Amino acid sequence: MPLESDLKLDYSKFDPANITQKTKDFNDGLMKVMNNGPKWYEVGAEKYRQMRWNGETPIPKPVILEAGKNGKIPSREVGRDIPTRTFEPEHGKSKGLFLHIHGGGWVLQSEHFQDLMLQRYATSSSLTVISIGYRLAPEDPYPAGNEDCFDAAEYLVDNAEKEYGLTLMFMGGDSAGAHLSVLTCYQLLETRPGFAFTGLVLNFGAYDISGFLPQAWHFDLPLVLDVDIMIKYTDAYLPNMTQEQKRDPMISPLFMNLNKLKLPPALFTCGTLDPLLDDSVLMSAKWAMSGAESISKIYPGAPHGFSFFPVGGTETTEQGLNDIAMFMNERIAASVRQSRA
Repeated sequence: MPLESDLKLDYSKFDPANITQKTKDFNDGLMKVMNNGPKWYEVGAEKYRQMRWNGETPIPKPVILEAGKNGKIPSREVGRDIPTRTFEPEHGKSKGLFLHIHGGGWVLQSEHFQDLMLQRYATSSSLTVISIGYRLAPEDPYPAGNEDCFDAAEYLVDNAEKEYGLTLMFMGGDSAGAHLSVLTCYQLLETRPGFAFTGLVLNFGAYDISGFLPQAWHFDLPLVLDVDIMIKYTDAYLPNMTQEQKRDPMISPLFMNLNKLKLPPALFTCGTLDPLLDDSVLMSAKWAMSGAESISKIYPGAPHGFSFFPVGGTETTEQGLNDIAMFMNERIAASVRQSRA
């Protein structure tokens, strides 16, 4: 019997030969579109946010659903609230809360930019989804956005039953939002040790922002994100920080000693044409090495942000959303079984 590896990867997911023609065509079109407008740092963050909201950038303006309800959660600062956007299941009762933290490089987007995806989360897993509008760089650099995420999560742990008649079950985010979700999980393990998430959903996150991992430096496609844009984002978010300072585990979560933590189950998703692929592969492996449940789903040819794309444009978007729903539904079922045992 041949010697088997203790670490197993499905190489077929990384093989370029397994990228479908539909996905290739979508990526080709996306690259053409992305080259047709200014970068956020060329026009300024505030102006670019307004341009994106107006549909004046290569990325289409956000779809706003009437089902989304605006609200607020108190912050640690008296008189300042954190804006929220909430979605309920389209059918049946909600089983719990999902706290969503949006992406955008700690600089762009808001709680209003993922309505379609969040409504699907809510309906496919019977959850109430709350997305938060944390403060953004460069106007409010680190630790402002982190503190808003911590405040919102701690508030929901303490008050969800009273406010919503539900418990906080899941948390997740996308890109910078996945990064902030992991840091918020670390924070709750410290400040709310009696609380445990049912699961985390972490889409194409950035987990080492001290200098980036090899995939980012070798990635040479003009496809949504590249290392130059990543540097601009982190410079805005972490101004005047040294590399050593950026390796603080509460800034770059990959550097946390996970073996001392009781981590929740986590789903890591990423495409093979994403400069942050190494981040998801390494973070998910370290998560599993701590003894926690870690599920990695890799999508051939999917670029950064693929879960936001219109369903049907490329197969990977539908696959990713289905995998997220399956992960959450399986964790909910396991939680019910455990409560009855």
